[in-house]
Amino acid sequence: MTLILTLIAADRLDDSTLSRIRALLPQSGEPAWLSLGQAADIVFDGLTATEAELRVRAALGGHRIDLVAQRAEGRRKKLIVADMDSTMVVGETLDDLAAFAGLKDKIAAITARAMNGEIDFKAALRERVGLLAGLAETALDETYAHLKLMPGAKTLIATMRANGAHAVLVSGGFDFFTTRVRDLCGFHDDRANRLEIENGRLTGKVLDPILDRDSKLFYLRDFAEKLGLNISQTLAVGDGANDLDMIRAAGLGVAYQAKPVVAGEAKLRVDHGDLTALLYAQGYRRDEFVTG
Repeated sequence: MTLILTLIAADRLDDSTLSRIRALLPQSGEPAWLSLGQAADIVFDGLTATEAELRVRAALGGHRIDLVAQRAEGRRKKLIVADMDSTMVVGETLDDLAAFAGLKDKIAAITARAMNGEIDFKAALRERVGLLAGLAETALDETYAHLKLMPGAKTLIATMRANGAHAVLVSGGFDFFTTRVRDLCGFHDDRANRLEIENGRLTGKVLDPILDRDSKLFYLRDFAEKLGLNISQTLAVGDGANDLDMIRAAGLGVAYQAKPVVAGEAKLRVDHGDLTALLYAQGYRRDEFVTG
């Protein structure tokens, strides 16, 4: 079965590196540039995708290059389901919100444990939000004012949408932020948790039902079914343990600058590049990118 190895460099991908990699792959063809000096495809046969990736990763050593081997057929996905915090946006919005209560370090420590899969997500969410009881609702606006998108976020969604894909933002965070990030990036839909707010202040409660890792997997499958897509036509991207089930299930599961428990399970792990790496992995050339 013919496969394609895609290489995506954070710095520079040169001809000598490509030649060295080609020598590791049986029955390999000439590299095809997706972006000169940055991303390239190499067709090969005679190894499984996993074998090829292991062989090339070992040879690359300290090079800042992300890679994925997969079948050429069906590379371009028709549904993307993306996490928000530390995936589409920089940082964790709940941790940033906690800064206005002087609790960022305390809450960030709980967040880190939850994202690493060390503690139950629902329990951790309730605990963190409980610490914010009494915080003024205006802190949400102030947190959003400082929010930054991940590099490549708008281009990823705009390019996939221009090529017929449906885009959904699914977050264990809060709809106050997802509705705004949805519109900012161009997602079709968003799903998230809801904070209880009374008299202009957070009550310290999250409204049921809580969106967790099971919910993320549900929405991946639900949107695929509604759109008449096979699960192989989907892409899921995230960074934390609550993203793991949808990443495992998707046709292309992506761990983006992810926790170790997630990075080891994903079909594609992006440790060095920005979110446009997900476009290169689908075979998009740089001149096909649509800027958001």
